[in-house]
Amino acid sequence: MSVVYLGTSEFAAAVLERLAADERHRPSLVVTRPDRPSGRGRRLASPPVARTARRLGLPVAQPPRVNDPEAVAAITGAAAADPPASVVVCAFGALIGEALLAAQPILNVHPSLLPRWRGAAPVERAIMAGDETTGVSIMRLTAGLDEGPVCLAGEEPIRPDDDYGSLSRRLEALGGELLVRALQERPPFHEQASDGVTYAEKIGPEDRLLDPARPAAQLERTVRALHPHIGARLAMPSGETIGVQRARLSDEPLAEGALADRGGRLLLGASPGTLELLEVKPPGGRGMDAAAYLRGHALT
Repeated sequence: MSVVYLGTSEFAAAVLERLAADERHRPSLVVTRPDRPSGRGRRLASPPVARTARRLGLPVAQPPRVNDPEAVAAITGAAAADPPASVVVCAFGALIGEALLAAQPILNVHPSLLPRWRGAAPVERAIMAGDETTGVSIMRLTAGLDEGPVCLAGEEPIRPDDDYGSLSRRLEALGGELLVRALQERPPFHEQASDGVTYAEKIGPEDRLLDPARPAAQLERTVRALHPHIGARLAMPSGETIGVQRARLSDEPLAEGALADRGGRLLLGASPGTLELLEVKPPGGRGMDAAAYLRGHALT
């Protein structure tokens, strides 16, 4: 069976690796986003899926826009070359237009238990919300945002110490297995429930900022949800903004918005509760434990 795979992120690269390991479903074409400037030097860098596909010896296409007629023709042509064929989308990062949707049924690997957390940031939003369970759904892509029918889903518990990195690794493995099963078994699709719909909006600057007017438990979940890829941030009294890479709840009482050095422990008063910042990242610097930061930075 021919498979055309569309993906971009680290998550999509891990699912691609599992898919390519099964000779029955090894993709005949991998489509990903164009190379983009990255890092301090702003050098062009390939997306994770492009790097993984090349390492696996898979053909790669990086059209400027996936919905351009040339890109649609390349995808549908690759799918038609070796029927029956499947087109799979996983964390591609761009909306699939009507021309491609009409030309070919498309499977989508979505890291949530739909209809909860439709949208761009389902893993982060599940951790932020304090969900106890999430998972992966294999659905048919439609014009509506993650509204298509689901053929397979698997659950994954969210552990109290999970951050984005640890939870994503388990969801990647689950997503790869479910996708192979969906391609092999062709289970029936069922429409999503009409209740329980939530939307995982893209993470914006306001989501990253640790606001002490919010409960400490929410702030602690935000730190975990955004580590290690995006990062939470805290505005300091000095006017600089530091990254917060690890944190935990503290029983030590502290006024809302107050920052305190308690024997090399960096504490932030929230409403309610107190957050202890364990690892921080000064502007332009590397991550360090709080004690090291406090030795070189005054809090007032």
